[in-house]
Amino acid sequence: MKILFIGDIVGSPGRSALREYLPKLKSKYRPDLTIVNGENAASGKGITGKIYHDFIQLGVDVVTMGNHTWDKKEIFDFIEDESASNMIRPANFPEGNPGKGYVIKKVGNKKVAVINAQGRTFLPPIDCPFRKLEAIVEEVRQETPFIFVDFHAEATSEKLAIGWFLDGKVSTVVGTHTHVQTADERILPNGTAYITDVGMTGPLDGILGMDRNVIINRFLTNLPARFEVTTGREQLNGVVVELDNQSGKALNIQRISINEDRPFFD
Repeated sequence: MKILFIGDIVGSPGRSALREYLPKLKSKYRPDLTIVNGENAASGKGITGKIYHDFIQLGVDVVTMGNHTWDKKEIFDFIEDESASNMIRPANFPEGNPGKGYVIKKVGNKKVAVINAQGRTFLPPIDCPFRKLEAIVEEVRQETPFIFVDFHAEATSEKLAIGWFLDGKVSTVVGTHTHVQTADERILPNGTAYITDVGMTGPLDGILGMDRNVIINRFLTNLPARFEVTTGREQLNGVVVELDNQSGKALNIQRISINEDRPFFD
């Protein structure tokens, strides 16, 4: 079992990079399931129905979200529709939030559970991700040992804590949100693949995908500024994880980083 996960798609440059490289990645790695984080896909904040459906048309199986889930108000018009059944938002959003926090996908003769959760350190004080993930994992393990978690969080310590907390209980924990790919991919002792942050897909020469001059000026002056997705060279970051076909435990996790300096090779 192979799962391809592509990190935070940022604006139109991220969507462009996904269109260019997803077919090539699928051809090279032959994933059984493809997941992308889409919470920054619409102008850097949120997602629209059109973008979501474009992702599905490209061959994405599940779209995960994060703290920008509700930034495009039109999401409330479609997130609970059957046509958006493959979009999940953080499961530990408080009760009353629309949408769902996990999905179970049929993959051949197996099932894969994909769960989305959000951290609380330096982010809004939502429900506890540890307790919520523990409850969901206990539930979905009744159906499948193949469990993939996108943990959308700011603090590396919180991401590491979730990884160790879930080691042996899930197949994979990937971190998203900080947009900088970390080099700590590993298989934890009890068989869970882990990486602190997968990185982003979008502009290469901005700051976290945004116009670097605006960000630098904000640091220099501390004045309010409107952040805009920048243009120019593009990058794609992700991971491909291989799981044991019986136990669901991870066998391998490999980082993917594609840009002008690291060109894609078949």
